[in-house]
Amino acid sequence: MTDLARYQDPLTIQRVLHGAGTIAIVGLSNNELRASYFVGYYLKRHGYRVIPVNPRVSEILGETSYPSLTDVPVPVDIVNVFRAPDALPGIARDTVAIGASALWCQFGVINEEGARIAEEGGVTVVMDRCLKVEHARYVGRMHWLGFNTQRITAVRGGLQ
Repeated sequence: MTDLARYQDPLTIQRVLHGAGTIAIVGLSNNELRASYFVGYYLKRHGYRVIPVNPRVSEILGETSYPSLTDVPVPVDIVNVFRAPDALPGIARDTVAIGASALWCQFGVINEEGARIAEEGGVTVVMDRCLKVEHARYVGRMHWLGFNTQRITAVRGGLQ
């Protein structure tokens, strides 16, 4: 069983988010109803350069889509993964090969071998977390939805 807590440290997540400018999304769909599309759209709207990695389409969100990470012609800060867990070891190898600083695995994308490959290559790993949700949490955009952003509280002293 994977100890997910080691891949979900809030300070690490904040460091990864604040240090990134370019995010390659492996498995980004051109279907507007898919979670990957919504995450890509959100990240683009919040100032990140989003690079689609999907061999089935040539363009997503107005950006050229590449068939693999190793085909991306610019430096990548975060590799965000929307693929089945068994694809993670190969994606981790490519993440190391392109020199990305972080491998971010979305909800349910859990693979110990992939995490080990990335870490041994000097890549920070975040696993079983949504990049959009974590960005919104630490930028403070989710508080009105009732999420605990760890920044503000509706609890007042003396009220029980």
